[in-house]
Amino acid sequence: MIKQLAQLKPGEAGVITNLRGTGNIKHRLIDMGLVPGTAVRVMKFAPLGDPVEIKVKNFDLALRVSEAATIDVDTSQEA
Repeated sequence: MIKQLAQLKPGEAGVITNLRGTGNIKHRLIDMGLVPGTAVRVMKFAPLGDPVEIKVKNFDLALRVSEAATIDVDTSQEA
């Protein structure tokens, strides 16, 4: 099942299938290792809901929810 990364709940995981961002934001996400085929896991959301902390390639990363919404994740593939 394909979901946006921002829609996942803490503890849920999947594999990145697509980056829908454009311009500098898309390039910055790619530079941080968020490329199709990469496993990601949502760790937690900040108390007010933004940002979201994820684990990718064995390190923790905080993203704005608006950035996480541009990343499609296949949750049927376990990370």
